Amino acid sequence: MTSQSTATFRSRLVDQAASDLEENRRRQQELTQTITVLKQEEALLTDILSLAQQYEGFADSSRLPEQSQDEPVVARVKRTPAARRSARTAPAGDTAKAGAKGKSRQPLLGDLLLELLGKHDGPRLAKELRDELLEKHPDRNPTPQVVRNTLESLVAKGRIQRHKQQRSVMYTVVEPDSAG
Repeated sequence: MTSQSTATFRSRLVDQAASDLEENRRRQQELTQTITVLKQEEALLTDILSLAQQYEGFADSSRLPEQSQDEPVVARVKRTPAARRSARTAPAGDTAKAGAKGKSRQPLLGDLLLELLGKHDGPRLAKELRDELLEKHPDRNPTPQVVRNTLESLVAKGRIQRHKQQRSVMYTVVEPDSAG
């Protein structure tokens, strides 16, 4: 190896090392900026979480503090239709009072479903029962999932039977003589 080729080789190595160092510094700056942004996001999310816990019991959204115009909008909380209805129709104190008494003025959903099932001779789909419930009790509006969960709870208690027909699940009341 000649001295000229050695010098050229050294020059390339020095250039490569300088380039690598420059790339490392640039990457460190990017990472530092990313860490700063993540710390800001963490602080914001912690604030949001503490506010959510602080205002968790409020059913009336008008009692929540207003967001100032210069604050960033992070995300809108999605509320279910039932939550929106209860926020519009019931003052915040009423729902707490009803829960504190431990007694509801309305019959339990399971009792209503049992009553509806008892009026039919054959098995019924959860959807049919829900539709009938909505028709006969317009003040009640359980979701299809709540109706299915309630029916499955009644199955677990042995008060109704589940029948599977292909992909459908149907329910019937357990006859008193076969329940014992």
